[in-house]
Amino acid sequence: MVTLSSRLLLVTDRHQTKGRPLVPLLQRVLSVAAPAIQLRERDLPVRELVALAREVQALMASRRSQLLINDRVDIALALEGVGVHLRSNSLPVSVARQLLGPDRLLGISVHGIEEAVQAEAQGADYVILGPIYATPSKQAFGPPLGLQTLEKACRAVRIPIVGIGGVTAARAREMRQAGAFGVAVITAILGADDVESSTCELLEAVTGSS
Repeated sequence: MVTLSSRLLLVTDRHQTKGRPLVPLLQRVLSVAAPAIQLRERDLPVRELVALAREVQALMASRRSQLLINDRVDIALALEGVGVHLRSNSLPVSVARQLLGPDRLLGISVHGIEEAVQAEAQGADYVILGPIYATPSKQAFGPPLGLQTLEKACRAVRIPIVGIGGVTAARAREMRQAGAFGVAVITAILGADDVESSTCELLEAVTGSS
């Protein structure tokens, strides 16, 4: 069974970069850290998404980072060693696991404790749980779950739980204290003026390094 190698997971959205090109921003992130990267460019045509994934994968090679493709098992299988992150309403985890085999990282977004338990039972390597805090990007998934739900979920499963939603460095520390393996962010890095500093600050918050 594979597992997340970084406690920081960067979810991409090229529409939330303050107009800056995505790949150079990721290059800046990777110059100071080696987070897992979930490529979530859902509006890109398949060929463009494959080309972007290959470009990002090449950037990540020297950093030994893990790359995950959002929801597209077919695209992940076309690329060596790439994992998949499923939406909560996507393919069942068990089906995706059967397609991917045991050696590729497989995660899923969940919005409650029961979903996390089910994901673990079906073969997920990790889950992203949220929103933990209020955030505009996650309003469709209801009110924030809060640290108490996060804490209960972390006790209910053995696989890593990654918190998402309204993440700051201070909140990342709170989530780690509640039992989360790590945190997932979008705008906290991609929307930051100083991408390098924001990445380092978040990484320090989840690893406890100083």
